[in-house]
Amino acid sequence: MSVIPMRILVVEDELKLAVSLKRGLEEFGFLASVALDGASARRAIDFGDVNLVILDVNLPDVSGFALCREIRTRNAYLPVIMLTALGTIENKLSGFDAGADDYLMKPFEFSELLARIQAIRKRSQQANNPLDASRLILADLVLDLREKSVSRAGHPINVTPREIALLEYFLRHQGTVLTRNEIAENVWDIPIDSGTNLIDVYINSLRKKIDNDFPTKLIHTRKGIGYMMKAEA
Repeated sequence: MSVIPMRILVVEDELKLAVSLKRGLEEFGFLASVALDGASARRAIDFGDVNLVILDVNLPDVSGFALCREIRTRNAYLPVIMLTALGTIENKLSGFDAGADDYLMKPFEFSELLARIQAIRKRSQQANNPLDASRLILADLVLDLREKSVSRAGHPINVTPREIALLEYFLRHQGTVLTRNEIAENVWDIPIDSGTNLIDVYINSLRKKIDNDFPTKLIHTRKGIGYMMKAEA
């Protein structure tokens, strides 16, 4: 049985880079198209068969962060990789909060972009595997992998795609202390620079959403080691 090529939309206003990305992706068997602005990207997503979006932040007619939020309203499951020169922790969190699945800084190695795409494809295949449990539960917290939704004590919790990936990793390793490197490599798919505090910032954001308003705390810090998820008053 032949494998259907992945259709990737490159949203990038620098024409030379956009064309280079398109050619590079096609050399590796992907079907790639280009949108030079937000309006063209919306049309391509609404009327085209797009499996993944590579999205710049600085577009001529709209912020990539705002466009990412729009994409989420149009298609909650369409993977988005942000590709931008904006590389502060705040920028990255803005991208993930907007609904991005990954965030890659310019300049970048094309091989790294390919690795990010393959990692997203792998996660998507795992999520659609009928042998996988579609619901992961700890105490009164429920993560529904098919619906991409989280609730606690019956109350819906608004989470980003990256927070869902982080929460899934925690729930699949309940009661186990996970180091920052393990979290980085398994949730972000590649090692993250140890000089950044992205992991801690992101876990704190998730903790605020699922722990702050509930008496039983689920995410616990093990000082000097990492983090663990278990039901503990």
